[in-house]
Amino acid sequence: MLKYILVSLGAAIGGALRYWLSNYVYKFLPENFPYGTLTVNVAGSFLVGFFIFYLSDREIISSNLKLFLTVGFCGGFTTFSTFSLETMNLFRDSEFLLAGFNILLNLFLCLLGVYLAYIIFKAN
Repeated sequence: MLKYILVSLGAAIGGALRYWLSNYVYKFLPENFPYGTLTVNVAGSFLVGFFIFYLSDREIISSNLKLFLTVGFCGGFTTFSTFSLETMNLFRDSEFLLAGFNILLNLFLCLLGVYLAYIIFKAN
């Protein structure tokens, strides 16, 4: 039962932070592109890499904290469903170039985020 509580609590915190950050970026960037979701997904990809490759590999955190941070927090923080909806909306609005750009940026930058965390934090 504790594991479900940890995942739920992490997801609630991650979801609230996702909502805040995905709106906050539009103070600096135009709203014609889903920069908020992109920012959240890239940050979440980097964070999950950090949690796994640095904290977990060095046994700095317990298995319960790892569950809270990765499945809970990162699962609630990142949002593939929103990315999919925003991309579909761009296609629907005939913004084909922006839709393709959104797909490429999300895939490339999220993979890069995990890879950078691996390079920076992987225990040797």
